[in-house]
Amino acid sequence: MAKIMVFQHVPYEPLGTLDPLLRAGRHRIRYVNFGREPQVMPDIEGYDALIILGGPMNIGQETDYPHLDTEKAIIKKAIAKDMPVLGICLGAQLIAAALGAEVYPAKTKEIGWYPLKATAEGQIDPVIGGFSGIEKIFQWHGYTFDLPEGANLLVKGEVVTNQAFKWGEKVYGFQFHLESNLPLINRWLNLPQHLQEIGPYNGHQKIENIWQETLKVIDQSLALSERVFSEFLSLVPQVKEKHRFVHRHF
Repeated sequence: MAKIMVFQHVPYEPLGTLDPLLRAGRHRIRYVNFGREPQVMPDIEGYDALIILGGPMNIGQETDYPHLDTEKAIIKKAIAKDMPVLGICLGAQLIAAALGAEVYPAKTKEIGWYPLKATAEGQIDPVIGGFSGIEKIFQWHGYTFDLPEGANLLVKGEVVTNQAFKWGEKVYGFQFHLESNLPLINRWLNLPQHLQEIGPYNGHQKIENIWQETLKVIDQSLALSERVFSEFLSLVPQVKEKHRFVHRHF
């Protein structure tokens, strides 16, 4: 097992499909909940990997959410220690910003299921190689990012181009929500703040359309999620317990 630090920003954006994989590996998880403790200053020393989840705040709102600067500083430390780092949605944007790239509003919001395709680099990447042609992936974001210097684009979209990148050998940023499962998507679609974000005009119909598509493609998404996240977790050092020798009397 390994010690993994997880940055969480709101209770409705948890680990999702990552949670059972982490527990199956008997990894120790420490949540740092910036929504509850925005001033906390976690120490990454002694941890083996870092996962940064999504949230409704954005890069550029550091005055209102000063923990964003805290997170970027810790991400830099984790990268300097050659730790596996995974960022999802806001987490990917935080990694991009920590690596010096620009993060800014996308031309349009992506909410729902969108076709995404692995690039040539993505197809041979051990983590993103789990993509099979064009995959429909769940999205919920209004910002995007430039690729950090030295990063490789692994997944691209038709609406927002930069969807997943890799920096070095162990740092991954996913703009999309591959961690989403049926209960999580159902929860997101029923949040009042999310209905406001979708827009009052025909909002309930849009939600119903997203839900019906969810029921059609969720099994495929869950299978892809297991393939991709299992490969990422294979990068995490495994801390093996010492063998206990039992004296047998013959």
